[in-house]
Amino acid sequence: MPGFEKAKLMTFPRYVLIGHDVVEQTGDLVERLGWGRRALIVSDERTKAIAGDSAARALAGAGFHADFAIISGASMASVEQVKEQAFRSRADFLIGAGGGSVIDVTKLSAYELDRPFISMPTSAAHDGIASGRASIKENQGNVSKAAKPPDAIVADTALILKAPYRMLASGCGDIMANLVAVKDWELAHKLKGEEFSTFAASLSVNSAELVIEDRDRIRPESEDAVWTVVKSLISSGVAMSIAGDSRPASGSEHMFSHMLDRLAPGKAMHGEQCGVGSIMMMKLHGGDWRLIKETLEHVKAPVTAKQLNIPEKTLIEALVGAHKIRPDRYTVLGEKGLTKERARELAVETGVL
Repeated sequence: MPGFEKAKLMTFPRYVLIGHDVVEQTGDLVERLGWGRRALIVSDERTKAIAGDSAARALAGAGFHADFAIISGASMASVEQVKEQAFRSRADFLIGAGGGSVIDVTKLSAYELDRPFISMPTSAAHDGIASGRASIKENQGNVSKAAKPPDAIVADTALILKAPYRMLASGCGDIMANLVAVKDWELAHKLKGEEFSTFAASLSVNSAELVIEDRDRIRPESEDAVWTVVKSLISSGVAMSIAGDSRPASGSEHMFSHMLDRLAPGKAMHGEQCGVGSIMMMKLHGGDWRLIKETLEHVKAPVTAKQLNIPEKTLIEALVGAHKIRPDRYTVLGEKGLTKERARELAVETGVL
């Protein structure tokens, strides 16, 4: 009988620095990591002022040199811009100082350059701050690309608090998606024999349960709320690293969100759409969809099509077409998806319409 030959590579952040004014410790952190002396800080015009300049000062104070790459949007053009700037500035490592778009561009650039990078979020709108996937805009909409998890995370709760509260509430929606994603994953394991990680699934569910249990602490103008949500988002990203893909945090609810991106781009935030999708998909699973809805209502996240600014017709169309987004990923939507009649019934039953 042959011996056990299973092997798997799991990549995690070496350091996670989270708390009040921790961006000031960036230089000390990089010194500990031992990457070299030249940094490229990726940001947009707004996040450069919020976090990028502070990171540059902290690096300079520790004897590092920092250049900037100022981008606009998560596109392959931005990725090429960052890669070119990294070559010109002879960067030893990258820092993504910004929101999801900035971090996704930095993540993919670092992956293609084979350079280490630090995730320095200025908002907590979704779990991309710690994941190994990058969402990049292409002609057909947002496309999820393989990248790498950050080598370190510097999550300054004082900086993140300055972002609109809507972003934090959106992050809660993205975390609620974990509850549905894991059920979809379990279903695929049972019906299709897909490999399943109990450890990754448990960590993903625990990330969502933390938000549910601490929802009274999640409110505007609270740095404690930022602390709670960011910890959950980072745990969600680590769960994906353990699994080796996005299964623990992305299922039918994300398919619904990505279809909305195609049909009604820019109407709502990613996490907001995933939160509403989670309500309906959990209903299909026969799970406690009301708990998800009550939690989102409590943190002032959208729970209806109207609150998403999505027309009824568009929402139904997104539900009907959601299964086409990733036909290789089996979910509660099955291989044929929902009929228009069932989609409308589902949206009405859950109060989304």
